[in-house]
Amino acid sequence: MRLDKYLKISRIIKRRTVANEACDAGRVMVNGKAARASYDVKVGDVIEIALGTHPIKAEVISINEYAKKDEAALMYKIIP
Repeated sequence: MRLDKYLKISRIIKRRTVANEACDAGRVMVNGKAARASYDVKVGDVIEIALGTHPIKAEVISINEYAKKDEAALMYKIIP
């Protein structure tokens, strides 16, 4: 699954266009490297997002094509 689509479905970022722009601006890193929106997300990847004042670091646990609101939080694990 594409990185921008994963960020939207998992509800880490609310809109896919915002996720796409964040990737283009170099604010999203996967496994320590800047990632483009077309990056293919795999289970076990560590995603770091530097948006606003609180950077987010999350590990991909599962990849689903669709997720309801309560299921979306189960797709990733926040790493402190």
